[in-house]
Amino acid sequence: MSVDLDQNRKSAFSKLFGERRRPLPRGITSVCSAHPLVVEATLRRAAREGQVVLIEATCNQVNQEGGYTGMTPVAFRRFIETIARSVSFPIESIIFGGDHLGPNPWRMLNAEEAMARAELMVAAYVEAGFEKLHLDTSMGCAGEPIALSDELTAQRAARLAKVAEDVAQRAGQRPPVYIIGTEVPPPGGATHSIAELGVTSPDAALKTIAVHAQAFEEAGVKSVMERVIGIVVQPGVEFGNANVVLFEPGRAKGLASALAEMPELLYEAHSTDYQTVQELSALVDDGFAILKVGPGLTFALREALYGLDAIRSLINGQPGSDSLYREMEAIMLAQPQNWSGHYSGSPAEQRLQRHFSYSDRIRYYWPDTRASSAVDKLLTGLPDPIPETLISQHLARVYPDVVRGEVKPRARDLCLAAIDAALAPYVAATAGR
Repeated sequence: MSVDLDQNRKSAFSKLFGERRRPLPRGITSVCSAHPLVVEATLRRAAREGQVVLIEATCNQVNQEGGYTGMTPVAFRRFIETIARSVSFPIESIIFGGDHLGPNPWRMLNAEEAMARAELMVAAYVEAGFEKLHLDTSMGCAGEPIALSDELTAQRAARLAKVAEDVAQRAGQRPPVYIIGTEVPPPGGATHSIAELGVTSPDAALKTIAVHAQAFEEAGVKSVMERVIGIVVQPGVEFGNANVVLFEPGRAKGLASALAEMPELLYEAHSTDYQTVQELSALVDDGFAILKVGPGLTFALREALYGLDAIRSLINGQPGSDSLYREMEAIMLAQPQNWSGHYSGSPAEQRLQRHFSYSDRIRYYWPDTRASSAVDKLLTGLPDPIPETLISQHLARVYPDVVRGEVKPRARDLCLAAIDAALAPYVAATAGR
């Protein structure tokens, strides 16, 4: 690892962590989820490891209008803090981030109206005490191209940065740190099978920095560049509905070496879900020190819930009765807006994708009152303990930990363990194990 890369990492994390973490880590996992069990598993893992935890909300998930979770930024923060108190995790060890902050939720409107709403969203995030902001203004609005030029993207990002700076100053808060760039699919993930991805060129990464620096200066917020800690690029990592593209370090060699020309910056890797510990470690080695994960964690939870659902049917001797799968299918068919634009193929293919796609669009439906009621009924209706042989059959991800006595054979514990198992590679990669 080069001296430049080591120094960049230390400088960026010093700005991100402030006084909360010494010594500084070599990487950090950014958990992007609003599911309470995912949050709880994340905080429990961080407590065991003695880590600061980074939890982020996306623009579609949480905004001043509620997003698909129904939560504003301040409500999301309170939601996280409530869970933290329930597991005795120190709230001061949580860093709150906002992801893809820009006009994306309102891109069907004209650019000016969409950006005006994006300004209100950024203000709400800063007022709620979010400290890490990913500014993403790359998407076109009504009447514009799908993707905008680097220069216009930077100008709009500078407009949002100015709002963030003004709000932080008025509130007497420490100004936020920033992530810029967005060479990844929009929030929600890819909607098709992916054969191979183009890796961001070093020149493109350097241009992103240059045009943002110029735009920030022209907007009167030149000092913001001093608190830009990272840039989002495409290292060749993504997942579609049915396949995962694993990281190949050789393809990103030039991109990794470009960090030597970006003092105090690191890369933020999006869509790292389903990468193995080897690929995640290689990403961190090459300067992709912030690893974003979200759908992969709720995918693991869904696996556990469906496994428990199968166990319930076997124990009751009535396969298919009172099925969680059946309930979720009914909910998603009644409210297709969160999956219909993402899943294609025959009706049978779409049905499988609704439940088992890597993009995990089912995660949008767990907050539904019918879904949460069905999950509660499932978790409370299973025996304690659940037979180990059935755990072996239907919950292979956590069976070894159950046999070793590290996880209790209880429904809720098994769900948390499944999420924790999906988090484990990230902990190992960012800790250098």
